[in-house]
Amino acid sequence: MIENKSFTLQELATQFSLELRGEPQTKVVHLATLKNATADALSFFANPAYLNDLNVTQAGIVILQAKDLETYHGACLISADPYLAYAKIAKLFTCVQSGKPLIHPRAIVAPDTDIHATASIGAGTVVEAGVSIGADCRIGANVTLCQGVQIGQRVIIHPGVVIGADGFGLAFDQDHWIKVPQLGSVRIGDDCEIGANSTIDRGALEDTVLEVDVRLDNLVQVAHNVHIGAHTAIAGCVGIAGSTRIGSYCMIAGASGIGGHIEIADKVTITAMSMVTQSIKEAGHYGSGVEAQPHTEWRRNLARLRRLDKTIRKLRG
Repeated sequence: MIENKSFTLQELATQFSLELRGEPQTKVVHLATLKNATADALSFFANPAYLNDLNVTQAGIVILQAKDLETYHGACLISADPYLAYAKIAKLFTCVQSGKPLIHPRAIVAPDTDIHATASIGAGTVVEAGVSIGADCRIGANVTLCQGVQIGQRVIIHPGVVIGADGFGLAFDQDHWIKVPQLGSVRIGDDCEIGANSTIDRGALEDTVLEVDVRLDNLVQVAHNVHIGAHTAIAGCVGIAGSTRIGSYCMIAGASGIGGHIEIADKVTITAMSMVTQSIKEAGHYGSGVEAQPHTEWRRNLARLRRLDKTIRKLRG
C-alpha cells in the first residue's frame, strides 16, 4: 500500500470512468475482502457465492454490478465487470519500488548483453551472453536467462525462473541416448509475465516463442519449439510438450498436460487436469479432468468402467 495516500469515491469514478452511488467524498486508503473490510477499505463483489459477505460488509466502497444495487445500499462504484475494475484500481495501491531501476550487486551479468536502463534484475540472477532485456522489465531473484534469450518490454519474471535451458532432445542409438544439440533460443514478447519456478526451454533449431501478453503461472513447463499465441494465460503446473503451437486468447487451467507436435486453435479453454493429445481446431471449452467424489462412489464407477467394453460386446451380440 502507498503510505499517506487516499482516494475518494469521486476520484476513482472519474479516473476509471465508473458510475458512483453514495457520498462522493467517501475515502479509502487500502484494499480488503468484503468479509474483513473496514470503513476505510475498498472491496469488490463479483461472485454470488459471497453474497452473505456483501450483506454484512463494512467496506467504505464496494465495486459491483448495477443489478446488485438493490442488494447493497452503501457507497459503491458500478461496473459491468467488477473484478476487472478492481484490478485496474488496485494498481493505485501497489507498492512502487523507490529509486532507479538497478542490477543487484549479487546478480551475474555477462558483458555481452543488451539490458535497457529501465530494467531491474534481482539478487542471484544469472544473465548469460547475448541476452536482450527490454524497457521496464522486472527480473526477480535467482532467475537464469541463458545465452541468446530475448525479452521484450514490460516483462515480469518471478523468482526461480529458468529461460533458455536445453530442450529435451534425445535420439536413441542401439542401447543408449544421444543428446541432440539445442541450437535455437527463446523469444518473449512485450507485457508477458512468467510465474515463479517456471521453465521455458530453448528451441532445437528455431526459437521457442511467447507472443505479447502471455501469462504463465508458477511451475509451468514450456518445452522446446513451443509457440504460444498472444494474450494466452496458463495456470500452475501445466506441462507443454515440444513443438506444440497454442493459439491466441487461450486459457489453460492448472495441472493440464499438452502433448507434443499438436496445434490448439485461438480462444480455446482447457479445464483443470486435462490431457490434450490431439490438435484442437475450433474455439470452445475442452476438458478431461475427473472431479473429486466420495471414494466409495469412485470405486463403484471404476468397477463399472472396467466392465464397459465387455458389456458393449455382449449387447452387440
